[in-house]
Amino acid sequence: MPVTLKDIARELGVSVVTVSKVLRNHTDIGPETRRRVLQKVKELNYRPNLAARALVTGRTMTIGLVIPDLLQPLFAQLAKVISRVLARQGYGLLISCSDDDPEIERRELERLLGHRVDCLIVAPAHLTPEMVQKIQQENRPVVFVERFIPGVEADFVGVDDIRVGELATEHLISQGYRRIAHVRGPATSSAIGRLQGYQQCMLAHNLRVPEQYIAGDPVGERNAFDRGYKAMKQLLELTPPPDAVFCFDDTAAIGAMKAIFEAGLRIPEDVGLVGCGNMPEAELLRVPLSSIDLASTRMGEAAARLALRRLVSKRRNRPKKVLVKPSLVARVSSLRGSAV
Repeated sequence: MPVTLKDIARELGVSVVTVSKVLRNHTDIGPETRRRVLQKVKELNYRPNLAARALVTGRTMTIGLVIPDLLQPLFAQLAKVISRVLARQGYGLLISCSDDDPEIERRELERLLGHRVDCLIVAPAHLTPEMVQKIQQENRPVVFVERFIPGVEADFVGVDDIRVGELATEHLISQGYRRIAHVRGPATSSAIGRLQGYQQCMLAHNLRVPEQYIAGDPVGERNAFDRGYKAMKQLLELTPPPDAVFCFDDTAAIGAMKAIFEAGLRIPEDVGLVGCGNMPEAELLRVPLSSIDLASTRMGEAAARLALRRLVSKRRNRPKKVLVKPSLVARVSSLRGSAV
Protein backbone atom coordinates (compact mmCIF):
# COMPACT_ATOMS: atom_id res chain seq x y z
CA MET A 1 0.00 0.00 0.00
CA PRO A 2 1.41 3.43 -0.89
CA VAL A 3 2.72 5.60 1.93
CA THR A 4 0.54 8.66 2.69
CA LEU A 5 1.11 12.01 4.39
CA LYS A 6 -0.82 10.64 7.38
CA ASP A 7 1.66 7.78 7.71
CA ILE A 8 4.61 10.19 7.78
CA ALA A 9 2.87 12.52 10.24
CA ARG A 10 1.97 9.63 12.58
CA GLU A 11 5.54 8.29 12.56
CA LEU A 12 6.95 11.71 13.50
CA GLY A 13 4.20 12.87 15.82
CA VAL A 14 3.47 16.00 13.80
CA SER A 15 0.44 17.22 11.87
CA VAL A 16 -0.33 16.39 8.25
CA VAL A 17 -0.25 20.15 7.57
CA THR A 18 3.35 20.31 8.79
CA VAL A 19 4.42 17.46 6.50
CA SER A 20 2.60 19.07 3.58
CA LYS A 21 4.31 22.42 4.18
CA VAL A 22 7.73 20.79 4.22
CA LEU A 23 7.04 19.05 0.92
CA ARG A 24 5.82 22.32 -0.60
CA ASN A 25 8.95 24.10 0.64
CA HIS A 26 7.13 26.57 2.91
CA THR A 27 9.42 28.89 4.82
CA ASP A 28 7.57 28.80 8.15
CA ILE A 29 8.89 25.35 9.14
CA GLY A 30 11.94 25.10 11.39
CA PRO A 31 15.13 23.51 10.03
CA GLU A 32 15.08 20.57 12.47
CA THR A 33 11.46 19.69 11.69
CA ARG A 34 12.18 20.02 7.98
CA ARG A 35 15.19 17.69 8.32
CA ARG A 36 13.16 15.05 10.20
CA VAL A 37 10.29 15.12 7.72
CA LEU A 38 12.55 14.87 4.68
CA GLN A 39 14.49 12.02 6.30
CA LYS A 40 11.28 10.11 7.02
CA VAL A 41 10.03 10.76 3.46
CA LYS A 42 13.22 9.16 2.19
CA GLU A 43 13.05 6.22 4.62
CA LEU A 44 9.43 5.40 3.72
CA ASN A 45 10.00 6.01 -0.02
CA TYR A 46 7.04 8.39 -0.14
CA ARG A 47 5.82 9.52 -3.56
CA PRO A 48 3.18 12.24 -3.75
CA ASN A 49 -0.06 11.42 -5.57
CA LEU A 50 0.02 14.25 -8.08
CA ALA A 51 -3.37 13.39 -9.54
CA ALA A 52 -5.03 13.57 -6.12
CA ARG A 53 -3.22 16.81 -5.30
CA ALA A 54 -4.37 18.35 -8.56
CA LEU A 55 -8.00 17.52 -7.78
CA VAL A 56 -7.74 19.37 -4.47
CA THR A 57 -5.51 22.32 -5.40
CA GLY A 58 -6.17 22.68 -9.12
CA ARG A 59 -2.39 22.51 -9.63
CA THR A 60 -0.27 19.69 -11.02
CA MET A 61 3.00 21.40 -9.97
CA THR A 62 4.29 20.90 -13.51
CA ILE A 63 5.22 23.40 -16.20
CA GLY A 64 5.48 22.60 -19.90
CA LEU A 65 8.40 23.71 -22.08
CA VAL A 66 8.23 23.59 -25.87
CA ILE A 67 11.48 24.27 -27.72
CA PRO A 68 12.37 23.79 -31.41
CA ASP A 69 15.49 21.64 -31.04
CA LEU A 70 16.81 19.70 -28.04
CA LEU A 71 20.23 19.38 -29.68
CA GLN A 72 20.75 23.12 -30.18
CA PRO A 73 23.08 24.26 -27.36
CA LEU A 74 21.03 27.41 -26.66
CA PHE A 75 17.77 25.53 -26.14
CA ALA A 76 19.44 22.70 -24.22
CA GLN A 77 20.91 25.28 -21.85
CA LEU A 78 17.56 27.04 -21.47
CA ALA A 79 15.87 23.74 -20.59
CA LYS A 80 18.56 22.91 -18.02
CA VAL A 81 18.38 26.30 -16.31
CA ILE A 82 14.56 26.46 -16.31
CA SER A 83 14.34 22.96 -14.84
CA ARG A 84 16.82 23.85 -12.07
CA VAL A 85 14.97 27.01 -11.04
CA LEU A 86 11.56 25.31 -11.06
CA ALA A 87 12.81 22.32 -9.04
CA ARG A 88 13.82 24.63 -6.20
CA GLN A 89 10.16 25.62 -5.90
CA GLY A 90 8.84 22.07 -6.12
CA TYR A 91 7.79 22.19 -9.77
CA GLY A 92 8.54 19.58 -12.40
CA LEU A 93 9.25 20.36 -16.06
CA LEU A 94 7.79 18.49 -19.03
CA ILE A 95 9.88 19.14 -22.16
CA SER A 96 8.66 18.81 -25.74
CA CYS A 97 10.45 19.42 -29.04
CA SER A 98 8.63 21.00 -31.97
CA ASP A 99 11.42 20.43 -34.52
CA ASP A 100 10.38 23.83 -35.95
CA ASP A 101 7.38 22.02 -37.46
CA PRO A 102 3.94 23.69 -37.07
CA GLU A 103 2.00 20.41 -36.83
CA ILE A 104 4.39 18.91 -34.27
CA GLU A 105 4.31 22.15 -32.26
CA ARG A 106 0.49 22.16 -32.20
CA ARG A 107 0.37 18.48 -31.20
CA GLU A 108 2.93 18.88 -28.41
CA LEU A 109 1.11 21.89 -26.98
CA GLU A 110 -2.16 19.93 -26.97
CA ARG A 111 -0.41 17.04 -25.23
CA LEU A 112 1.00 19.27 -22.50
CA LEU A 113 -2.39 20.88 -21.98
CA GLY A 114 -3.82 17.37 -21.69
CA HIS A 115 -1.36 16.75 -18.87
CA ARG A 116 -2.86 19.83 -17.17
CA VAL A 117 0.43 21.70 -16.84
CA ASP A 118 0.06 24.84 -14.75
CA CYS A 119 1.93 27.07 -17.20
CA LEU A 120 3.61 26.89 -20.61
CA ILE A 121 7.03 28.27 -21.54
CA VAL A 122 7.39 28.28 -25.33
CA ALA A 123 10.03 29.18 -27.90
CA PRO A 124 7.44 29.49 -30.68
CA ALA A 125 8.14 28.22 -34.18
CA HIS A 126 4.79 28.64 -35.93
CA LEU A 127 2.40 29.19 -33.03
CA THR A 128 -0.67 31.14 -34.09
CA PRO A 129 -2.35 33.94 -32.09
CA GLU A 130 -5.50 31.80 -32.04
CA MET A 131 -3.65 28.94 -30.34
CA VAL A 132 -2.19 31.29 -27.72
CA GLN A 133 -5.63 32.73 -27.04
CA LYS A 134 -7.04 29.21 -26.60
CA ILE A 135 -4.34 28.37 -24.04
CA GLN A 136 -4.90 31.60 -22.13
CA GLN A 137 -8.66 31.01 -22.06
CA GLU A 138 -7.94 27.79 -20.15
CA ASN A 139 -6.21 29.94 -17.50
CA ARG A 140 -2.80 28.61 -18.42
CA PRO A 141 -0.21 31.41 -18.45
CA VAL A 142 2.11 31.47 -21.47
CA VAL A 143 5.68 32.77 -21.33
CA PHE A 144 7.60 33.13 -24.58
CA VAL A 145 11.35 32.57 -24.37
CA GLU A 146 14.01 33.54 -26.96
CA ARG A 147 11.28 34.14 -29.57
CA PHE A 148 7.94 35.93 -29.54
CA ILE A 149 4.91 36.32 -31.80
CA PRO A 150 4.33 39.94 -32.91
CA GLY A 151 0.97 41.27 -31.82
CA VAL A 152 0.32 38.53 -29.23
CA GLU A 153 -0.22 39.65 -25.64
CA ALA A 154 2.04 37.35 -23.61
CA ASP A 155 5.11 37.53 -21.39
CA PHE A 156 8.44 37.39 -23.21
CA VAL A 157 12.00 36.78 -22.05
CA GLY A 158 14.72 37.08 -24.65
CA VAL A 159 17.51 39.21 -26.01
CA ASP A 160 17.57 42.37 -28.14
CA ASP A 161 18.11 40.55 -31.44
CA ILE A 162 18.54 43.76 -33.42
CA ARG A 163 21.45 44.59 -31.13
CA VAL A 164 22.80 41.06 -31.68
CA GLY A 165 23.00 41.71 -35.42
CA GLU A 166 24.59 45.10 -34.86
CA LEU A 167 27.24 43.73 -32.48
CA ALA A 168 28.33 41.01 -34.90
CA THR A 169 28.42 43.34 -37.92
CA GLU A 170 30.15 46.20 -36.09
CA HIS A 171 32.86 43.79 -34.99
CA LEU A 172 33.51 42.52 -38.52
CA ILE A 173 33.65 46.09 -39.84
CA SER A 174 36.13 47.01 -37.09
CA GLN A 175 38.39 44.19 -38.33
CA GLY A 176 38.51 45.69 -41.82
CA TYR A 177 35.92 43.49 -43.54
CA ARG A 178 33.64 45.30 -45.99
CA ARG A 179 31.85 42.69 -48.12
CA ILE A 180 29.88 41.23 -45.23
CA ALA A 181 27.12 38.69 -45.88
CA HIS A 182 24.50 37.18 -43.59
CA VAL A 183 23.26 33.60 -43.31
CA ARG A 184 19.72 34.12 -42.08
CA GLY A 185 17.71 31.86 -39.82
CA PRO A 186 14.11 30.59 -39.99
CA ALA A 187 11.16 32.98 -40.09
CA THR A 188 11.13 33.64 -36.34
CA SER A 189 11.35 36.91 -34.41
CA SER A 190 14.92 36.22 -33.28
CA ALA A 191 16.26 35.53 -36.78
CA ILE A 192 14.34 38.48 -38.25
CA GLY A 193 15.75 40.80 -35.58
CA ARG A 194 19.34 39.69 -36.21
CA LEU A 195 18.91 40.26 -39.94
CA GLN A 196 17.52 43.72 -39.27
CA GLY A 197 20.45 44.59 -36.99
CA TYR A 198 22.92 43.46 -39.66
CA GLN A 199 21.20 45.55 -42.35
CA GLN A 200 20.98 48.64 -40.13
CA CYS A 201 24.67 48.46 -39.22
CA MET A 202 25.76 48.05 -42.83
CA LEU A 203 23.63 51.03 -43.84
CA ALA A 204 25.02 53.14 -40.99
CA HIS A 205 28.55 52.49 -42.31
CA ASN A 206 27.54 53.20 -45.95
CA LEU A 207 28.26 49.61 -46.95
CA ARG A 208 26.26 47.94 -49.70
CA VAL A 209 24.25 44.78 -49.08
CA PRO A 210 23.62 43.07 -52.42
CA GLU A 211 20.46 40.99 -52.35
CA GLN A 212 22.52 37.83 -52.87
CA TYR A 213 24.52 38.55 -49.70
CA ILE A 214 21.54 37.54 -47.57
CA ALA A 215 21.53 33.75 -47.91
CA GLY A 216 19.47 30.91 -46.49
CA ASP A 217 15.83 29.99 -47.07
CA PRO A 218 13.78 31.16 -44.05
CA VAL A 219 11.09 28.53 -44.66
CA GLY A 220 13.21 25.75 -46.18
CA GLU A 221 16.09 23.89 -44.56
CA ARG A 222 15.39 23.23 -40.85
CA ASN A 223 18.77 21.78 -40.00
CA ALA A 224 20.95 24.75 -39.02
CA PHE A 225 24.24 23.05 -39.98
CA ASP A 226 22.96 22.19 -43.46
CA ARG A 227 21.48 25.67 -43.83
CA GLY A 228 24.84 27.27 -43.05
CA TYR A 229 26.75 24.88 -45.31
CA LYS A 230 24.47 25.34 -48.33
CA ALA A 231 24.19 29.10 -47.88
CA MET A 232 27.97 29.51 -47.63
CA LYS A 233 28.53 27.49 -50.80
CA GLN A 234 26.14 29.84 -52.63
CA LEU A 235 27.87 32.91 -51.23
CA LEU A 236 31.29 31.71 -52.34
CA GLU A 237 30.06 31.39 -55.94
CA LEU A 238 29.24 35.12 -56.10
CA THR A 239 31.42 37.69 -57.85
CA PRO A 240 32.81 39.14 -55.74
CA PRO A 241 32.28 36.71 -52.86
CA PRO A 242 31.90 38.10 -49.34
CA ASP A 243 35.01 38.54 -47.22
CA ALA A 244 33.06 37.98 -43.98
CA VAL A 245 29.82 36.34 -42.86
CA PHE A 246 27.57 36.74 -39.83
CA CYS A 247 25.52 33.58 -39.20
CA PHE A 248 22.25 33.60 -37.27
CA ASP A 249 23.54 30.89 -34.90
CA ASP A 250 26.69 28.92 -34.12
CA THR A 251 25.53 25.67 -35.72
CA ALA A 252 24.97 27.46 -39.03
CA ALA A 253 28.41 29.07 -38.63
CA ILE A 254 30.00 25.63 -38.26
CA GLY A 255 28.27 24.55 -41.47
CA ALA A 256 29.60 27.69 -43.17
CA MET A 257 33.07 26.91 -41.83
CA LYS A 258 32.98 23.50 -43.51
CA ALA A 259 32.07 25.07 -46.87
CA ILE A 260 34.88 27.62 -46.56
CA PHE A 261 37.49 24.94 -45.88
CA GLU A 262 36.19 22.77 -48.73
CA ALA A 263 36.72 25.75 -51.05
CA GLY A 264 40.39 25.86 -50.00
CA LEU A 265 39.98 29.20 -48.23
CA ARG A 266 41.34 30.30 -44.86
CA ILE A 267 39.56 31.68 -41.80
CA PRO A 268 39.92 34.58 -41.03
CA GLU A 269 42.37 35.75 -43.76
CA ASP A 270 40.03 35.00 -46.69
CA VAL A 271 36.69 34.93 -44.88
CA GLY A 272 35.88 36.23 -41.40
CA LEU A 273 33.14 34.44 -39.49
CA VAL A 274 30.87 35.29 -36.53
CA GLY A 275 28.16 33.05 -35.10
CA CYS A 276 25.54 33.54 -32.42
CA GLY A 277 24.85 31.67 -29.19
CA ASN A 278 28.41 31.17 -27.91
CA MET A 279 28.07 27.40 -27.68
CA PRO A 280 30.56 25.74 -25.28
CA GLU A 281 32.41 24.03 -28.14
CA ALA A 282 32.98 27.31 -30.03
CA GLU A 283 36.50 27.77 -28.66
CA LEU A 284 37.44 24.14 -29.36
CA LEU A 285 36.86 24.22 -33.12
CA ARG A 286 39.64 23.98 -35.70
CA VAL A 287 39.39 27.76 -35.84
CA PRO A 288 37.86 29.07 -32.59
CA LEU A 289 34.57 30.73 -33.48
CA SER A 290 33.70 34.32 -32.60
CA SER A 291 30.12 34.47 -31.37
CA ILE A 292 27.50 36.65 -29.74
CA ASP A 293 26.74 35.41 -26.23
CA LEU A 294 22.97 35.50 -25.60
CA ALA A 295 23.20 35.19 -21.81
CA SER A 296 21.20 31.95 -21.96
CA THR A 297 21.56 31.26 -18.23
CA ARG A 298 20.07 34.63 -17.30
CA MET A 299 17.40 34.18 -19.97
CA GLY A 300 16.35 30.78 -18.60
CA GLU A 301 16.32 32.00 -15.00
CA ALA A 302 14.20 35.02 -15.91
CA ALA A 303 11.72 32.87 -17.87
CA ALA A 304 11.31 30.42 -14.98
CA ARG A 305 10.88 33.19 -12.40
CA LEU A 306 8.32 34.97 -14.56
CA ALA A 307 6.33 31.76 -14.98
CA LEU A 308 6.36 31.19 -11.20
CA ARG A 309 5.23 34.76 -10.53
CA ARG A 310 2.32 34.30 -12.92
CA LEU A 311 1.22 31.22 -11.00
CA VAL A 312 1.13 32.95 -7.61
CA SER A 313 -0.27 36.28 -8.78
CA LYS A 314 -3.92 36.90 -7.89
CA ARG A 315 -4.27 39.52 -10.61
CA ARG A 316 -3.80 39.32 -14.35
CA ASN A 317 -1.16 41.98 -14.88
CA ARG A 318 -0.09 43.31 -18.23
CA PRO A 319 2.40 41.12 -20.14
CA LYS A 320 6.01 41.71 -19.16
CA LYS A 321 8.98 41.95 -21.52
CA VAL A 322 12.42 41.06 -20.16
CA LEU A 323 15.51 41.50 -22.36
CA VAL A 324 18.95 40.24 -21.35
CA LYS A 325 22.05 41.93 -22.72
CA PRO A 326 24.04 40.24 -25.51
CA SER A 327 27.82 40.48 -25.68
CA LEU A 328 30.53 39.77 -28.24
CA VAL A 329 33.05 36.98 -27.60
CA ALA A 330 35.80 37.57 -30.17
CA ARG A 331 37.94 34.58 -31.17
CA VAL A 332 40.26 33.72 -34.03
CA SER A 333 37.56 33.29 -36.72
CA SER A 334 36.99 37.05 -37.02
CA LEU A 335 40.31 38.56 -35.93
CA ARG A 336 42.46 39.41 -38.92
CA GLY A 337 46.10 38.64 -38.28
CA SER A 338 45.15 35.87 -35.82
CA ALA A 339 44.79 32.93 -38.20
CA VAL A 340 45.94 29.47 -37.19
